[in-house]
Amino acid sequence: MKDESKDKATHATPILDELEGGKWPSFITGLKHLRDEGTPSNRAIMNDLLGQLEHSYEEKLGFWKGGTISVRGYGGGIIPRFSEVADRFPASKEFHTLRVMPPPGFHYTTDVLRKMCDIWEEYGSGLIAFHGQSGDIMFQGTTSENTQPAFDALNELGFDLGGAGPALRTAMSCVGHARCEQSCFDEQRAHRLMINTFLDEMHRPSLPYKFKFKFSGCGNDCVNAIQRADFAVIGTWRDDIKINQEKVKEHVAKVGRKYTIDTVVSMCPTRAISLNDDDTLEIDNQSCVRCMHCINVMTKALSPGDDKGVSILIGGKRSLKVGDLLGTMIVPFMKLETDEDFEKLEEFGETVIEFFADNALEHERVGETIDRIGLPAFLEAVGVDPDPNMVNHPRTSSYVRTDDFDEEAAKWFERKAAKAQISAE
Repeated sequence: MKDESKDKATHATPILDELEGGKWPSFITGLKHLRDEGTPSNRAIMNDLLGQLEHSYEEKLGFWKGGTISVRGYGGGIIPRFSEVADRFPASKEFHTLRVMPPPGFHYTTDVLRKMCDIWEEYGSGLIAFHGQSGDIMFQGTTSENTQPAFDALNELGFDLGGAGPALRTAMSCVGHARCEQSCFDEQRAHRLMINTFLDEMHRPSLPYKFKFKFSGCGNDCVNAIQRADFAVIGTWRDDIKINQEKVKEHVAKVGRKYTIDTVVSMCPTRAISLNDDDTLEIDNQSCVRCMHCINVMTKALSPGDDKGVSILIGGKRSLKVGDLLGTMIVPFMKLETDEDFEKLEEFGETVIEFFADNALEHERVGETIDRIGLPAFLEAVGVDPDPNMVNHPRTSSYVRTDDFDEEAAKWFERKAAKAQISAE
């Protein structure tokens, strides 16, 4: 068969070429590689894609429009892109993206990765992003005709479409206890449980706007759950940090007292750490906020406590109707070990999603709903008692009126005392 891609002149891209001139790798280099070294179909698509992108840079305008593309049985998961300058760049006139859910913890075999590449070379442009900011595997660039067979082939490998539109979006979890010694819960189990439970909310978009779960095994939050997830599950512990004093002494002997003080003691946000004259550490665990910094610096000497669980934060997001929001602490601690514990997590997730579906305005994230109605109203709606741990600085929080906080804190201490009395009896 004649290779028609070689008969077509390569588009000149002087503006895009400038993006390859810096010291950092450029996505333009990857696109050119597919144009020059890909299959005949890949080369034609990428040549016209680069031509259209160059045209966009020249005109300072985007020339893509949306539409509706789906595969059988699904209401979301595909991002349609149709070119408005298809007459000039016909090979890339359709450049749809399939959002595909990755495995929890991003675990792949090389065999699966090779098969994915083969599928996308056959049905798409060959351009794949591992992973988009949503967590999805982004299979970028296919035609309307090839959307269904591409999905069928990926589905045969065991992969499903992720979320798109006003729906539950693809979840993310860190590699967690599979490889990380700081992990405080089974991230992969929690991830899979929540997605399987709410799969209809992903494939049948019916929410006011997007909703994301993310799971991080410790306060390092390697998947940026606190900043980016409507429902962030963060591993933590509630007993003391474990200290190996011999390893502490070895660390101090290796790097020196001054360096240890500068990088560990002085960097503690609550000044909870002190270095004794005999080169041992003391930690005021009542003041510890589990930020993980000291553990990250002294990984052999310090480690998370044994009474592990999770904190749940609600409402993290990037700018939309209001500015960026970090997740608000709603459940300071929840054990997550037994089947009953995971059922409680599932039930709480269902409560929050139902609240969001019933009360959020169109195109509003749950964090903005909380901002609009106030934290006390949200807590009442989801059946959670107010807790001082939910607010770091009550007098600067937009969620809590300062004249109410002392009263609510007093109620919390009363409830805590009553529970302790019941437990004692």
